Amino acid sequence: MVMPYIDTASTVDASRAFPLGLSVPSTGSPVMDDPRGAFANVAVYAPAVTTLDIAYQAPGGAWQLKTLPNVTNGVHHGIVEGLPVGSRYGLRPSPDHEALPLSMPAVDFDAAGDQPLLLDPYGRAVDQRENFITNVRMISDFDWGVDSSPRIPWRNTIIYEAHVRGQTMLHPDVPEHLQGTYAGLAHPAVIEHLIALGVTSVQLLPVHFHVDEPHLQSLGLTNYWGYNTAAFFAPHPGYATEAAQAAGAQAVQDEFKGMVKLLHAAGLEVILDVVYNHTAEGGTDGRALSFRGLGEMQYYRNDGHGRYVDTTGCGNSLDFGEPRVVQLVLDSLRYWVNEFHIDGFRFDLAVTLARNAANEFDPRHPFLVAIAADPVLSTSKLIAEPWDIGYGGWQTGRFPAGWVDWNDHFRDAVRTFWLADRAAIDAGGHGGSVARLADALSGSASLFEASGRSRLASVNLITAHDGFTLADLVSYDRKHNEANGEQNRDGHGDNRSYNHGFEGRTEDEDILARRAQTSRNLMASLMVSQGVPMITAGDELGRTQQGNNNAYCQDNPITWIDWTSTPESHAMLRTTKRIIRMRKEFLAGQPHDYPTREKQSYFHWFDAHGERMSGEIWQDPAHRVVQLLLGSDDGHMDGLVVVNGSAQDVKVTLPLLSNEDGTGSRLFELRLTTSELHDRRQGVRVSSGERDVVQANSISIYRT
Repeated sequence: MVMPYIDTASTVDASRAFPLGLSVPSTGSPVMDDPRGAFANVAVYAPAVTTLDIAYQAPGGAWQLKTLPNVTNGVHHGIVEGLPVGSRYGLRPSPDHEALPLSMPAVDFDAAGDQPLLLDPYGRAVDQRENFITNVRMISDFDWGVDSSPRIPWRNTIIYEAHVRGQTMLHPDVPEHLQGTYAGLAHPAVIEHLIALGVTSVQLLPVHFHVDEPHLQSLGLTNYWGYNTAAFFAPHPGYATEAAQAAGAQAVQDEFKGMVKLLHAAGLEVILDVVYNHTAEGGTDGRALSFRGLGEMQYYRNDGHGRYVDTTGCGNSLDFGEPRVVQLVLDSLRYWVNEFHIDGFRFDLAVTLARNAANEFDPRHPFLVAIAADPVLSTSKLIAEPWDIGYGGWQTGRFPAGWVDWNDHFRDAVRTFWLADRAAIDAGGHGGSVARLADALSGSASLFEASGRSRLASVNLITAHDGFTLADLVSYDRKHNEANGEQNRDGHGDNRSYNHGFEGRTEDEDILARRAQTSRNLMASLMVSQGVPMITAGDELGRTQQGNNNAYCQDNPITWIDWTSTPESHAMLRTTKRIIRMRKEFLAGQPHDYPTREKQSYFHWFDAHGERMSGEIWQDPAHRVVQLLLGSDDGHMDGLVVVNGSAQDVKVTLPLLSNEDGTGSRLFELRLTTSELHDRRQGVRVSSGERDVVQANSISIYRT
């Protein structure tokens, strides 16, 4: 078949400044507008560039170079021939005298010898060969079948924060060629574990394409966590199987989508941890990968004198006072929802995303308003890490309706009560009162009230990727980050941890027993609290990082989950499953809008004698016993949580409550206790108004 001649000189004006990136031309020509054809509309926002070249290589062809001929409001655009699906391409500013109009033949381009190419901010895939990074033109074809989002209500959500690679690198039931990959994460053995555990939503550490910082490369380390994003539309190819990587960008994309499809089929949501607050280009002396070479004064926040204003600690901050930056992030988010069926996002250092032109946090920032008004994004799960390192950077509780916040108040209160306070008591001192813990258990309602949100706006966490694991919280008093190559200077020093008498690994059975009980206390506190619980992957198995609380650069067994079954890991997994199951049973006995209806939902507090808590007892550190009765007027079940944070066993009088017909007292059934007697006492029934023993440093949970 003879293809008709297309005069590119006569069609360049048909190019569009929107949409940004590569798209199918819209010229009316069936040849040029073929989605799989060789023509592409190219549009790049590069306000600092006079002329912008595109270098490209069709599959099996040679590199060529042309100049985008049109500029509209800082967007360089043109229709380029010879760019079929699968082509590699990149960008570069060119001196005016080197501009190559599309009406002229393309010239050869030495991809290895000429200046490095810049990534397209809207590039859908990244190809990295021998440190030469380019984009790849993609197509969206994928057989989703009947895939749909599980759309789990916030009330029923239990988040599991995981790393694609670390989740399966050591999993014995995942074939070796799938370990550490997107496909491995969706392997039946992994899905079976997640379902049996009882979590509902898998929150993945960054999967956008990222690069390693130069100082890590010099140490032979990598940015394992991935918080160094270089491309907001491209999945990280290093997490795909070797077969997919060898097959190319389309196979990588398909493997990622296949992972989402299989997780959805199992009823699990997929949430992405996204890093839009900064990019991998670092400070002003860093390597230009994309934005810096296209318009750094527009993309990055600066003081007007060419100096970056850094609210992230990573050298640069994207400027969300700039409309094009807001547009970029909104377009990226929609792309991941529409093309990859992602269910929600956790926004790293989210305060930076809501800083206005004056660099102040604004809960009505245009970015937040735009998300609230967007029919796609407003129905996604939106999770804020509500702080950054800039002025006024701690904003927990201030994000608007539609968002939930990581609750650092919860984390600190629970750690303090069960760890720091216990360390002080064991040393002969005093701990704090139960007031802060009680506030955490009840969902920090006052913290979120001013923003018009309920207790369900609180994402409750005790651990996360950043910091000690649950097992390390009970095993180390100090951080041990020597493997990071920074002489243990990195990482947070305020861990509120307690080693229970010995630093690190021990065979002392008494210490191990006390550590195990504290671990159960922490997990139980997380699961009985109002709000949305988040578990860090591996905590259910007692995973350790050997005291490293900043393992961002450790892509090795320090961070990978060890799936070896031991008596200790089996016991922790069993306890975690039981607590999650108990949480679900309680919520199933409440109306669908519990606990957001404040008048119908109740939280009654009692002291060790079954009497209402007084203000004096609330603040008295000598009283570390509290009882919480929770339920709703039209619920089918009440729960009673009894906390004993003292060093002695306590005989607690359960609250005196009449049964439904008023003819007698209620019976409380012990569902779980974190004490060493937990298996022997489960199922015991105690009448309200009667006494029951709650062991030192433990939680007992009843239902009625």
